Amino acid sequence: MNGKILVTGGAGYIGSFIVRKLKEAGFDVLIVDSLIHGHPEAVPGFELVKIDLVTEKDKLDELLGKEKFAGVIHMAAFIQMGESYEKPGMYFRNNVVGSLNLLETMAKHGVSNFVFSSSAGVYGEPENIPIKEDDPKDPANPYGETKLIVERMLPWFDQAHGLKFISIRYFNAAGAALDGSIGADQPNESHIIPRALVAVLKGEKFTLFGGDYQTVDGTCVRDYVHVLDLAEAHVLALKALMGGAESNFYNAGYGQGYSNKQIVGMIKKVTGLDLKVEIGPRRPGDTAALVASIDKIKADFGWEPKYGLKEIIESAYLWHKNHPDGYKG
Repeated sequence: MNGKILVTGGAGYIGSFIVRKLKEAGFDVLIVDSLIHGHPEAVPGFELVKIDLVTEKDKLDELLGKEKFAGVIHMAAFIQMGESYEKPGMYFRNNVVGSLNLLETMAKHGVSNFVFSSSAGVYGEPENIPIKEDDPKDPANPYGETKLIVERMLPWFDQAHGLKFISIRYFNAAGAALDGSIGADQPNESHIIPRALVAVLKGEKFTLFGGDYQTVDGTCVRDYVHVLDLAEAHVLALKALMGGAESNFYNAGYGQGYSNKQIVGMIKKVTGLDLKVEIGPRRPGDTAALVASIDKIKADFGWEPKYGLKEIIESAYLWHKNHPDGYKG
């Protein structure tokens, strides 16, 4: 398949898997990344241009004027829920203004086929489990709000400029390359699987946030999707748009929830190591349960997650064991 694809945030955790899947599918890839959180070491051999979407719109304009892109996958964002509470302005500026600058520049240069990295955070505390795409949206934190604001922009850009889009609402992306070669290396990591694996490898005590939720065992329940499956969903979405699909919104998860205590149990089983766990206070903005209905993405794209929780933890464990200091190690 011909065509050059622009991937913003392509040197980040999920982006580094997406660019590989695109290459496997026969696309040329150009990465735009501010490298605030991205790692060039994660994407050797890929064309990478350092651009901050918020402050360097002129550079983006120059790039889109010079290169012809068949589509854009927009991954670039700040993603830490807790940090978004402390620094909401930084999150709205980076995630919303950066996305607006990108959409305006795409519209100016007639670039369509936009795949947006959204989040289950747009739903907030769900009314129903599993969550369907047309369920109410009421974000519980500024991070989720930034994703919902961008989602609300997209149909207007489609109406005005014919900018077709697919927004993929991730549930909990997790895991690493099956050979442990690339994986999550993010500052101030807040996600349970990498946090718990680092703790178990260092023999440190591990804190679970909240033990009094109305769930199976009092801890938060989440839907974990392997980053390889998520990358495949992006390629399928892009191909659908290039084939004339209409703009749409999709959930991407495994379709099954696990509690934090169940995650800890699986980590102990996979690693054979003991993890000393204590229950701490709830984190602001955490919802009790988030589990995806993935019927829509299955029906429209034939997408089916291949890797379950055991494979997620096995691959992530291999990555963290081999790279205790991330890409710098």
